[in-house]
Amino acid sequence: MALRTLDSALCSCTIIHEDVVEKVREELTDGDTLFDMAGTFKVLSDPTRLKIINALMLEEMCVCDISALLNMSQPAISHHLKSLRQTCLIKYRRDGKIAYYSLDDGHIKMLFDQCASHILE
Repeated sequence: MALRTLDSALCSCTIIHEDVVEKVREELTDGDTLFDMAGTFKVLSDPTRLKIINALMLEEMCVCDISALLNMSQPAISHHLKSLRQTCLIKYRRDGKIAYYSLDDGHIKMLFDQCASHILE
């Protein structure tokens, strides 16, 4: 990830632009929503979970398949899947004894693609 220089980003102005501050204050996202967003970003901050999301973007998979793909134990994969389920990033469906996992909705792929695009920019 490329870091941008910050030396010219400091503001030497001491004037508060009250109209701007008030306009932004009125339009800020509420605290509960921000709390939930932070939880989602926290779950997505793990590279293994991002690999799982990436795999599920391509195909619905069971724990055994994901375990083989990522060369990890099934309990470890199940732990990550639980975190992804709790934040509504993935869902599952049962077919007999097998649970198949997939993305919860199209927003997850869009979020992943936007982040990847930003990083590759």
